[in-house]
Amino acid sequence: MNKQRIYKYGGIACVLLTLAACKSINIEERAENRSVPDNFGTVQSDTINSGKINWKDYFADIPLQNLIETALQNNQELNIILQEIEISKNEIRARKGEYLPSVGLKVGGGVDKIARYTNIGAMEATTDIKPGKEMPEPLGDLMIGAYADWEVDIWGRLHNAKKAAVDRYLATVEGQNFMKTNLIAEIAQSYYELLALDNELEIVQQNIQIQNSALDIVKILKQSARTNELAVKRFQAQVLKTTGLQYEIQQKITETENRINFLVGRFPQHVERSHQGFVDLVPQTVYTGIPSDLLANRPDIKQAELELAASKLDIKSAKARFYPSLGITAGIGYQAFNPSYIFKPQSLLYSLAGDLVTPLVNRNAIKAAYYNANAKQIQAVYEYEQTILTAYIEVANNLSKISNLQKSYDLKSQEVDALTQSIGISNDLFKSARADYMEVLLTQREALEAKFELIETKMQQLNATVSVYKALGGGWN
Repeated sequence: MNKQRIYKYGGIACVLLTLAACKSINIEERAENRSVPDNFGTVQSDTINSGKINWKDYFADIPLQNLIETALQNNQELNIILQEIEISKNEIRARKGEYLPSVGLKVGGGVDKIARYTNIGAMEATTDIKPGKEMPEPLGDLMIGAYADWEVDIWGRLHNAKKAAVDRYLATVEGQNFMKTNLIAEIAQSYYELLALDNELEIVQQNIQIQNSALDIVKILKQSARTNELAVKRFQAQVLKTTGLQYEIQQKITETENRINFLVGRFPQHVERSHQGFVDLVPQTVYTGIPSDLLANRPDIKQAELELAASKLDIKSAKARFYPSLGITAGIGYQAFNPSYIFKPQSLLYSLAGDLVTPLVNRNAIKAAYYNANAKQIQAVYEYEQTILTAYIEVANNLSKISNLQKSYDLKSQEVDALTQSIGISNDLFKSARADYMEVLLTQREALEAKFELIETKMQQLNATVSVYKALGGGWN
């Protein structure tokens, strides 16, 4: 009967171990599956990868380079991440210390007076003690020595915990690199937005001059009775509206400058920038490399991969807690009741002990820790897969955006040229009474809106090249 029970429970254990092993292998296989498509959508893969280019070579604008350089030194959030790295480094030291012997020095002293009417006191009173050899009362106790404790890491629990701490430290370093990539991209995009706003302000001021000239013409025509007061008021209202628009743009310029100043880690001040014509800026040519380059270039992917490796080690550490642990304690020193005896050979003491402890009953806490480690590993696998998918989609979207924005910009440029020419034509027609003043106002408004849209498209083009650079993992190296 006992043999049958042994076989039964042994069979159940084997089935459970087999199921557990299958689950682990499935997760391992899924984690190792790092395949990505051969190219980014319809875009053919390149042998050159812009993500591997240093940011100083990718952003040729000198004022922009100066802003990025300052931000990498002074940005508060980046410096906070640096302290997170120090915390992770100290965690490695703590884990390493756990599997090394703990050695300490102990010095102690005390005094003890035994009560007469106790078992020990009664025995001392009835003991035959020779005169002059009485036990001192009260009895002193002085001790000095060294002691050591050591848990022998039989199953690798402590070593695996230390390795997991190393992986998490490296993951924190990759997190800092990803923070650098995002910071560089955010500064570059804000910088291009600032250039766009400068250009919009310049266009508004040019339009104010054009509209004031048109207003003067309308006033002259009214004096000659060729138009009426309504036309004068409408032109005057248009001038006031455009004049008010320039203050809105100036406020946006101030806010954008201060956003850059915040990223750079300094108080509000003027931001130096290039005075080159904004619409003449040529977007950086982007080379995507092959999609598998993302696995090596993107810091967030490497961070997720390291977190996954750490979670695997956490499972091993949690599993080892089910097994027996071996502890060794040792001590050596001197102990005596009188200071004059403490360093005599007879006062020498030492001890050496070992204990083997295994959890037997009420292992719920150990089981919970083990199940949590398994759940966190599965979570880390999904986060790793999600990070790769996100990176690939970001690159594909931005490549498509660059292509479509170029086509849109070409059409917008032709629209602006046509509307700019129509302003002069409408003014001439109005002077000769062959066009209504509303046509002149509408033409001016449409031309201004078209110029703003052209600038907006150019800004989106430049920002798209920044976004794809970030998506390819550029900036941190």
